[in-house]
Amino acid sequence: MREFFKMFFASVLAMVVSSVIVIIAVVLMITSMARSFKNSNVRIASGNVLLLDLGKTIHETGESNSLAALSNEPAYDASLFDIVRYMNFAKKDNDIKGLVIKLDPSPNGWATLQQLRSAVADFKTSGKFVYAYGEDITQGAYFVATAGDSIYLNPAGGIELKGLSTVLTFFKGTLDKLELQPEIFYAGKFKSATEPFRAEKMSDPNREQIARMQKGIWSEFLAGAAEFAHTSADTVDGWSRTGSVQFPSDALRYKLVSGLLYSDELEQRIRKKTGEPADQDIRYISIQDYVAANRLQIDYSGNQIAILNAEGDIVDGEQRNEHEIAAQSFVEEIRKLRRDNNVKAVVLRINSPGGSALASEIILRELMLLKQKKHLIVSMGDYAASGGYYIASAADSIFAQPNTITGSIGVFSMMFSIDKLMKDKLGVTFDGEKTSPYADVPTASRPLTADEAQRMQNSVDTIYSLFKRHVSEGRHIAMADVDSIAQGRVWTGSDALKIHLVDRLAGLNPAVMSAAKMAGISDFKVVSYPAPEDKFNMLIKKFKSNTAASTAMKSALKEELGAGYQWYERLQSYKRMNGKVLMLMPFTPSVN
Repeated sequence: MREFFKMFFASVLAMVVSSVIVIIAVVLMITSMARSFKNSNVRIASGNVLLLDLGKTIHETGESNSLAALSNEPAYDASLFDIVRYMNFAKKDNDIKGLVIKLDPSPNGWATLQQLRSAVADFKTSGKFVYAYGEDITQGAYFVATAGDSIYLNPAGGIELKGLSTVLTFFKGTLDKLELQPEIFYAGKFKSATEPFRAEKMSDPNREQIARMQKGIWSEFLAGAAEFAHTSADTVDGWSRTGSVQFPSDALRYKLVSGLLYSDELEQRIRKKTGEPADQDIRYISIQDYVAANRLQIDYSGNQIAILNAEGDIVDGEQRNEHEIAAQSFVEEIRKLRRDNNVKAVVLRINSPGGSALASEIILRELMLLKQKKHLIVSMGDYAASGGYYIASAADSIFAQPNTITGSIGVFSMMFSIDKLMKDKLGVTFDGEKTSPYADVPTASRPLTADEAQRMQNSVDTIYSLFKRHVSEGRHIAMADVDSIAQGRVWTGSDALKIHLVDRLAGLNPAVMSAAKMAGISDFKVVSYPAPEDKFNMLIKKFKSNTAASTAMKSALKEELGAGYQWYERLQSYKRMNGKVLMLMPFTPSVN
């Protein structure tokens, strides 16, 4: 039997070693292929009808894919700036005859959709056709489509016109049943990020700010819909309130769509525009493939305007996940820009709900040092709130979209006491010894004393005062006025302009042009920091930092929890930052 096991384990070991060798060989082969593809400057795709798929997630930083030749994926996942820039490029490209917008439900935020809509409107000035088509058109997708020539809906499809709603989830009842005691400290009456854990419904201030935010976003939607339907915003709003648009025929009657067509009927119209024979497929080219095919073909001078992308939660330390702003890693990028003499100005692109107060302060300090050498302009995306606004506060100029969610100038801290849960449910108790009164703070093993709680509140109040001071100095607003517009309240970009939290309502490209003007240059190259990373390299990093089991667990949780996964992630974030002061907006607005 011993010999059997020796032979068995020897065989298993041989299989493992052989597998590792094969994997290494394959990795080296693919890496070699990746380099050759990456260095290739050959146009990799062609077509004469540009396709914009609103169902694709669009990030602030592009991503190359050296394995594209081995799959059907694009060679480059274009960033928002890439898409806007190359739609303008396509407007002047004689090979491109028109644009088709695929109206799938969009995972992107309202400000992103607003920039796409502006890009569509700009493309339309070329005189080329702009058709939008959908089978189940959501309000976010429809908003973009209203900038086109024609919107077509499948005769058996659906279209939304119902207004906006925000539904928050509250856990206080669950915590009470579990005897899990939240210990919450916050500054700002509108700072509602902790409400789900301390209340059973929205507070009046929170309801007020959500209603105001929804009103601002909805007014932008109504303006676009009314423009397309050649009617008034009040009329469109009336249709939404009465539920008048229930079927495709309703949308056609009210001229919200140009026609009810099947996809083959739409393609007949496209062929008339392009001259494509009936027996040949329409030559679509996705915006991602179009960017990948052309992005290496434009030459500029040595002058550079850098776009520094800040996307995701603001966290301490080194970057662990995609699309997060980790203080240590982000500071390294800022220092690169400060030392690079070719970079004449920096546009900080923020798409962040905030996060760690300490990380925000560390990042802001480095941005202030950068600003001593170069102009710093901020461009806000879907949201730049709480810590996201904190790092924007020292900029020379701040650009936002009308639908950007910003402000949320407030601070909170939260921790949980588990002693009752452990004792009453599991029979577990805690005891210990310490050399000084505060040695075990913060702790989950017991509630905080009144003195300890006051110390926590003092910490929150101190950082809140620092936040307001940075805004006062950076925006040249009196402290009393900052306090009146702070209090943790979120604002749309349109409202933020009125109270001087932003300087101009415009997208990323106008911010870049403003940066160039401040730097006194007209001929320049736009570069992105951090540099776009290859998907293959990112895959290798994930294997290094995550076990297969943890990766599989995350995927399973996402599938099972659906929309609830964001709460799981938020709770994990709170767990990592137990007792730390946070600058985080109360929720992330959803488009649909």
